[in-house]
Amino acid sequence: MSKQVPDLLASYFTLAGDIYPFGPTEISPIPFRDRVEAAAKAGWRGVGLIHADVKATAEKIGYSEMRKIVEGAGIKHLEIEFLGDWYKDGERRVASDKMRRELFQMAEELKIRDIKIAPGLGSDLYNPTKEEMTPDVPRMAEAFAGLSREAAEHGTGIALEIMPFSNVRTLEVALAIVEQADQPNCGLLIDIWHMARGGISYDEVAKIPPRHVSSIELDDADQDVIGQLWEDTIYRRKLPGEGVLNPPAFIDAVRKIGYQGPWGVEILSDTLRKLPVDEMAKRAYDATAAQFA
Repeated sequence: MSKQVPDLLASYFTLAGDIYPFGPTEISPIPFRDRVEAAAKAGWRGVGLIHADVKATAEKIGYSEMRKIVEGAGIKHLEIEFLGDWYKDGERRVASDKMRRELFQMAEELKIRDIKIAPGLGSDLYNPTKEEMTPDVPRMAEAFAGLSREAAEHGTGIALEIMPFSNVRTLEVALAIVEQADQPNCGLLIDIWHMARGGISYDEVAKIPPRHVSSIELDDADQDVIGQLWEDTIYRRKLPGEGVLNPPAFIDAVRKIGYQGPWGVEILSDTLRKLPVDEMAKRAYDATAAQFA
């Protein structure tokens, strides 16, 4: 089966332990070396990082040691998340630009393939306003182009994630942004959960122009949403093959695009995140690899 499995990348929260996006902390309680070595032992060829955790780890051991750990484990692909407010003004943009500069430094130091960026999310993730959910496509495309050009100077790419609870929740809007930006190192992050929960069919996914796809993520889910969408996505995701999203059909759609990069796996689960990192790394890898058989 291993000959059929492409390079798999464990997205940050898959192996970060008992934390979740925008929680009290996004810094993993599991040491960086332990996560990277557990991933490599289980078969992963890539791992995901996050700004806060990289910053904390680099302050302890330095970028050079982090790179030695990655290379020593045989990890080929790194990604990092999650830049928001990159097209805004005011104080939120000031904070975004600070993180932006730090992410570019991290990308250079660690040779990161791409930076995941957020669409517009509500200031209250559970009750966004209508204004927050309405995209200004020309403005976002112009900012996206500038961000991508700057990323290229640091040897990395940009991946914009489509999310059903954001202002980039349809392929029409997402493609308009990347097409107007028209940069070779920018594209979309296509996550099976966000496609399925957002009502985007795999047939539509298969028609995305290949130049506009930067990153792919696999996972699974129950038939019905539990609670609000935001709660469902950060607490209830399942390992590929343990839900109803039909990962093999999604994989077929992505292969029709001609995608050649590593396949990310993002498991956000309030039960699975409590497993020992070695067990989680193996379970997640084996479940995902089985979808390619």
